[in-house]
Amino acid sequence: MRAFIFPGQGSQSVGMGAALAGASIQARAVFEEVDEALSQNLSRLMAEGPPEELMLTENAQPAIMANALATLRASCIDLADKADFVAGHSLGEYSALCAAGSFDLATAARLLKLRGRAMQAAVPVGQGAMAALLGTDLATAQAIADEAAQGEICSIANDNDPSQIVISGHTAAVERALLIAKEKGAKRAILLPVSAPFHCPLMQPAADAMAEALAGASMEPPSVSLYANVTAAPVENPDAIRELLVEQVTGRVRWRESVAAMAEAGVVHFVEFGGKVLGPMVKRIAPDVQVSSVVTMDDIDALVREI
Repeated sequence: MRAFIFPGQGSQSVGMGAALAGASIQARAVFEEVDEALSQNLSRLMAEGPPEELMLTENAQPAIMANALATLRASCIDLADKADFVAGHSLGEYSALCAAGSFDLATAARLLKLRGRAMQAAVPVGQGAMAALLGTDLATAQAIADEAAQGEICSIANDNDPSQIVISGHTAAVERALLIAKEKGAKRAILLPVSAPFHCPLMQPAADAMAEALAGASMEPPSVSLYANVTAAPVENPDAIRELLVEQVTGRVRWRESVAAMAEAGVVHFVEFGGKVLGPMVKRIAPDVQVSSVVTMDDIDALVREI
């Protein structure tokens, strides 16, 4: 069995997609359609920068999705024929759903543009933060967050793999967590260079905005089941998916559990489209599975020969 997986924020970089667009008509068509849907030359921003503009959440989110979908479509692989499940990390769920036919490309791009804006606007700059706790397990990370909260928000945002947990919340609480983490034996505890505290209750205004947007968005059942971030379980019903996408804005990305569940369901090959971030996480979660990270045309050619 095989799962196609799609990266989240942080995998953007200036130059992304440029070589792909030059080599593949299918990839170029993806970028052109996203540009048209957003009334923005996002593909030029992706190719040329400036980096500080690409890093803006409202640009990074649709850019990462566009790059992932361009990579998939350049392969000319029939997802329903070659994959048994799809999953994505945070915004990558929208990429996964678009890849599986739930959203059309223009809808996915517009939803992610809105999602990025809403998440950025939910918390004033400086009032929220995120940090990575490395070398600690989920139970210890939860204890760190609970002790650090002290009446503020400090919660687990991403359970990425057995050695990497991300926390999110009020800046002061997250900074307290850094000190507590060292006391509790974390190998490293570092603030992340993000513009807002994603995947915590402070994102409720963004969740409300996405609830309204998703209610009016056309959605079909995915061609294969989606393993949802907030449940680490498969889902196919569009109404249920809408609810989970809203919950995901404030909820925990249960990536470790999702990968483990897919492996337990029989997945032996994970294919990451448009990034090389999730593959190493997958190997730390399920060391025996095969992982392919597909970014370049050479990667695409190798994957096509393989599957």
